[in-house]
Amino acid sequence: MQLTFFTTSQCHLCELAENLLVHTPMPEPIPVEAVDIASSEELVERYGTRIPVLRREDTGAELGWPFTRDDLLDFLAPPSKTPSSGQLH
Repeated sequence: MQLTFFTTSQCHLCELAENLLVHTPMPEPIPVEAVDIASSEELVERYGTRIPVLRREDTGAELGWPFTRDDLLDFLAPPSKTPSSGQLH
């Protein structure tokens, strides 16, 4: 699994999310690529009002702020092998 962390400079919420990501114990290290949305108009349009956002590259799932440590751990758990009903749990 690899994560993309959509962020930008001078973003207090991004700093909070990064701190949470760094300090949440993981069973194994997960590579994280930080992407500054200011580098692309398309990224600004897509994430400008949603950052910070984490995206799992294996599933394409996204987790937007605000999220807690438990939300993060759930997000990072292996995908369920049962079909999704489309409802949030």
